[in-house]
Amino acid sequence: MWSKRDWHQFFHTTRRGWERYRPPRPVQVAVNNRVQPADGFSLRELDDAGITIDQAQLLGLPVDAGRVGVYGPNVTALRDFVRAARQG
Repeated sequence: MWSKRDWHQFFHTTRRGWERYRPPRPVQVAVNNRVQPADGFSLRELDDAGITIDQAQLLGLPVDAGRVGVYGPNVTALRDFVRAARQG
């Protein structure tokens, strides 16, 4: 059950202007080196970007614990997103 502080953080996050800070969409490499959308970022991608699972949930980033491996452009997009969110 959420506490009052959890609800406050949730509404604070949803009221922010996501136009400037829209979360990146995760992608993964499929057959024949094609890129396709993924369900969420892998745990290693979050770790390489320096983000914990709690921070990812707070920022509204999708997390897929079943995905294995790291896709470099996902890590770069996460780092850029966190840097922009901290400045704003």
